[in-house]
Amino acid sequence: MQHTQSIELKDKQLAKTLSYVNGQWLESENHVAVINPANGDQIATVSNHGVNETELAIKHAKAAMVAWSSMTALHRAELLRKWFNLVMEHQDDLANLLTQEQGKPINEAKGEIAYGASFIEWFAEEGKRIYGDIIPAPSNDKRIIVIKEPVGLVTAITPWNFPNAMIARKAAAALAAGCTFVVRPAIQTPLSALALAELADRAGIPPGVFNVVVGTDASAMGKVLTQHSDVAKFTFTGSTDVGKKLISQCATTVKKVSMELGGNAPFIVFDDADIDASVLGAVQSKYRNAGQTCVCTNRIFVQKKVLAQFTQKYLLAVKELTIGNGLDEGVIVGPLISSDAVNAVDKMVKDSIALGAKLLLGGKRDKAGDNFYQPTVLSQVSTDMPIAKNEIFGPVSPIIAFENEEDVITMANETEYGLAAYFYTRDIGRIWRVATKLQYGMIGINEGIISNTAAPFGGMKQSGYGREGSKYGLDDYLDIKYLCMGGLNS
Repeated sequence: MQHTQSIELKDKQLAKTLSYVNGQWLESENHVAVINPANGDQIATVSNHGVNETELAIKHAKAAMVAWSSMTALHRAELLRKWFNLVMEHQDDLANLLTQEQGKPINEAKGEIAYGASFIEWFAEEGKRIYGDIIPAPSNDKRIIVIKEPVGLVTAITPWNFPNAMIARKAAAALAAGCTFVVRPAIQTPLSALALAELADRAGIPPGVFNVVVGTDASAMGKVLTQHSDVAKFTFTGSTDVGKKLISQCATTVKKVSMELGGNAPFIVFDDADIDASVLGAVQSKYRNAGQTCVCTNRIFVQKKVLAQFTQKYLLAVKELTIGNGLDEGVIVGPLISSDAVNAVDKMVKDSIALGAKLLLGGKRDKAGDNFYQPTVLSQVSTDMPIAKNEIFGPVSPIIAFENEEDVITMANETEYGLAAYFYTRDIGRIWRVATKLQYGMIGINEGIISNTAAPFGGMKQSGYGREGSKYGLDDYLDIKYLCMGGLNS
């Protein structure tokens, strides 16, 4: 029997360890350990399912589509609202689970729970506003009507860096549109997904509508989720390389696909910027979740006139960051997800230093533990160094000097990614010029934290396509149907 070993919750029923399919908790002969990255402790063993259970979940989700899609939008909204209320009621427990399996500081974890819940609340309301159109017809005996219908059964694969919010914002949109949902969460962080399932069950969301299948066989389960003929749409958040493989698998059955993939976000500080504000924004963007976010600052470009001033203030701010176990009070930077992740970050740093980058701060594992990497700052970085070319996914800030606006736009756009970008300036003309020329789906202007429920989250180029959140977020879960009514004058 699977169990949790060291997690203390007010509501112990939230510590689920079995996959959730068709309203039932599935036992398994095989188990997998859930490890706290902060200290290496095994905090739970969970069910390790595979292809059979994935196919079973799809079977039941297809069957549940009939009643769920026929339900009124108002009724679906009421159930989603109950789900939202339960998530917020148990915010502290959900944050505790999240911190222990993922590592981020507890206050960040609480923020993620609220952020994820906000999508459930948002789409509960947006689902009641799926409007169609009547289009002027070419002749008086016809009427052209456009309606929107749920695309069908939706499957998803979600990452470990936001194990609650990445599921909530996909599932909320799908369910609000009238679709059913099957998700395979990251094997490192299954507890957050299963706790969401428990609360969905309590909210009265019918069996088969929301399903969670936990398993280590990512390749085999991924093929089922992307190639099964009953699946209408697939959605993924993760790396660009994996996303490309999943897209190709979806092509065999021409599924609707939305992808939120990698990033290499530039953070640009112009010489007329408010330097104190830009320092604060860069620190918030870079070191949130120990740099393990797809929208976090990856390359800091600073105009030469203010380079010394920005760097001095930035170093002072980064030195104040407290590193440690996310459950400890005052911790700002938690662990990376694994020792392999630390090794990858450390290699990029060392390779870049070998090519001429200057280490100003950090640059090594921290005494807090094997999975902790010190908040690091590098100067004299060039755009061809590994630390600038690759998505870092760690607490490292490469600072790159630039001469003028035209140069920095060219450097910022020299990447296959196009998810998020940031820049600081007080020149209104420059704001419009730069925002127009940066090839990114989301741009923070004098702001380092840009994600919110009302805004469309998504990227350009190889950072993916489709949008999550906002009034646009339902579009990826809907089909447009055109009705031509003739013979109206006869």
